[in-house]
Amino acid sequence: MRVTRVHVDAALSAGATIALPESAATHLVRVLRLPPGSACVLFNGDGNDYDARISSVGKRSVVAEVVGARAVDNESPLRITLVQGIARGEKMDWILQKATELGIHAIVPVGSERSEVKLDPERAGKRLAHWRSVVISACEQCGRARVPEIAAAQSLQAALSDLPAVPRFLLDPEAMQSIAGIPQPLASGCVLAVGPEGGWSPRDREVLQQAGFSGLRLGPRILRTETAGIAAIAALQAHFGDLS
Repeated sequence: MRVTRVHVDAALSAGATIALPESAATHLVRVLRLPPGSACVLFNGDGNDYDARISSVGKRSVVAEVVGARAVDNESPLRITLVQGIARGEKMDWILQKATELGIHAIVPVGSERSEVKLDPERAGKRLAHWRSVVISACEQCGRARVPEIAAAQSLQAALSDLPAVPRFLLDPEAMQSIAGIPQPLASGCVLAVGPEGGWSPRDREVLQQAGFSGLRLGPRILRTETAGIAAIAALQAHFGDLS
């Protein structure tokens, strides 16, 4: 029987007793209707799963006791940072969810010239919190015990100043280089840039190329933004990561 995993934003250790946050408590007790004594697994992103059991259920609180800790070793050796042109609504959620399942290391949402979603500073905090909840839910489902980093929405130009110094690729259906043709192993990871629904504009491409990005072709067909990045991550993981 599969034991439910839930994320808690708190320090965890064997023998500790913790009042579960509202979201975790609601899921375990109100949705799954688990009674006191039921087993669950907690994680906080430190690389461990913490076996726990529900010790008490009150009207406004649920308390769990941590009974043990287990290191989880399922992170990909290929650290991919995804620079994703912000997509509309559920498309962006889908990208974040599937990228997390495929082992992405970090995600940097960016606005560009052809973005259909415009950056809104007043909603930035709520948007980031929602995206983080999508990533955490994906970690709960897929068994990851480290939560990928997700940056606040920013302009493409601003994002390029804080990327890791690793090989950089931008998806381009007209590029000559394919993933199979990348000449050297990506031992230190890579950065992958995927345009929004309207694709990268000529100016965006120029900015990316000046920042060291080279074109990468996935195949003979033009893929939508919600397909392109996920397909590229899967292919990179198959060639250089842990999807062998």
